[in-house]
Amino acid sequence: MLNFRNKTEKTAKSVNEAIELALCEMGLAQEDVDIEVVDEGTKGFLGLGSKDAKIVVTVKEPVPCMAKAFLSKIFKGMNLEVDIKTTLDGDNLLIDLSGEHMGIIIGKRGDTLDSLQYLTSLVVNKGGDNYIKVTLDTENYREKRYVALIALSERLAAKVIKSGKKYTLEPMNPYERRIIHSTLQTNEEVTTFSIGEDPYRKVVIAPKNPVRPSYTKKSYSSYTPTHNRDKEKKHSDFESYIQEHTSEETEE
Repeated sequence: MLNFRNKTEKTAKSVNEAIELALCEMGLAQEDVDIEVVDEGTKGFLGLGSKDAKIVVTVKEPVPCMAKAFLSKIFKGMNLEVDIKTTLDGDNLLIDLSGEHMGIIIGKRGDTLDSLQYLTSLVVNKGGDNYIKVTLDTENYREKRYVALIALSERLAAKVIKSGKKYTLEPMNPYERRIIHSTLQTNEEVTTFSIGEDPYRKVVIAPKNPVRPSYTKKSYSSYTPTHNRDKEKKHSDFESYIQEHTSEETEE
């Protein structure tokens, strides 16, 4: 993924040219490295007896520089000029990006930014003894997204309580799902759980006490089935027939 070296040696016609070659190869800025001039070189006389300059460049902080070198290579391939600033605090590495077209780096719902963060984490933790947590941010996107997710979870919880029906959100990464769960964990009227597999895993907000539909029991006391009504009618007609013919026989 990235052939990163903490130290490199370069030779060129001048010290400045050697430094430029080393920094370009490493994908770092001069502030990220220590430079040792081994030999300043000589121009010679009329091209005779000239000697190249020689330097040794060593990175100051391997972990931040490794991340910076990796991202620099990615952005170069994307034809983007991005200023990369890193801050290492214990086992936490914060990387802040700035420049034009940051929307491209953020991507839809932060998908591109999350992917870059994941890949950078793989790079800095490869072969390391201690795990480094990497956070990649630009234009304060992480904080804005956090606030938006809290507002979204509270709004949807109110909707679930009112309707009595569960609501399934769009797929989210583990970090964003935790924000939803954490925000609603003290809500006494709804519960949350996740379904599916990553990267399509979703959060479901459901009512704790779903409203069951009520049914009104019909009264059948005044209802007479059709076949009974017909039977009663036939019976009545039969009695009339008997009475009629009985009376005729009597009269005869």
